Amino acid sequence: QVQLVESGGGLVQPGGSLRLSCAASGSISSIHDMAWYRQAPGSQREPVAGITSVGTTNYADSVKGRFTISRDKLTVSLQMNSLKSEDTAVYYCYAEISPNMAPRSRFAYWGQGTQVTVSS
Repeated sequence: QVQLVESGGGLVQPGGSLRLSCAASGSISSIHDMAWYRQAPGSQREPVAGITSVGTTNYADSVKGRFTISRDKLTVSLQMNSLKSEDTAVYYCYAEISPNMAPRSRFAYWGQGTQVTVSS
């Protein structure tokens, strides 16, 4: 069974920094695209940043220059700097994974979410 587990959320003041991490575990053949999404109260879930298996990155306009996504074999991280109140949301890790039981197929997996609150 494949799982994504996030860590690193919390409360931070405006202008501060946080680093989110997401670790994949289970019977994994390969991990393809990985990404972070967020959902603020009363809003739809939106993409924040993504990274391909070869390291190509993309960012939402609202976080460009402030957030940095990175990955290694089984983890994806999001370094968030110069945080603003509007960054307050639940952040979700996403990954496309080929499990050992179906190495030619891709399945979408989500983490459980981690709360980020930016407030003074």
